[in-house]
Amino acid sequence: MMTPLLQVALGGALGASARYLTNTTVTRLLGHGFPVGTLMVNIVGSFLMGVLVVVLAKKGGQAAAPFLMTGILGGFTTFSAFSLDAVTLYERGQAAAAMGYVLGSVVVSILALMAGLMLARMVLA
Repeated sequence: MMTPLLQVALGGALGASARYLTNTTVTRLLGHGFPVGTLMVNIVGSFLMGVLVVVLAKKGGQAAAPFLMTGILGGFTTFSAFSLDAVTLYERGQAAAAMGYVLGSVVVSILALMAGLMLARMVLA
């Protein structure tokens, strides 16, 4: 039997490969103007995360969660995990925390990316 870490590693490789193939295929078909491939990956990954949460809970498949959820879907898109976390907070009655999590994740992540760009450009200028 594989350890959970090995399950995540194998699933992650498969998910990341699927993300790459999806992005390159969509970009070839539709062009570079808008990141449709990334949008598609985020939507499909979030949908599949919702399906898996219910199926694994109902069918007692929690042993497959590291491979399927963290591995494959985590490699395919971390947006699915983000979406699950936000909805879980909301369903627990923590709407304010869910909203804070969503806004904080999106806004702070974009600001962090911008800070990283500025720092790297200053250092490498």
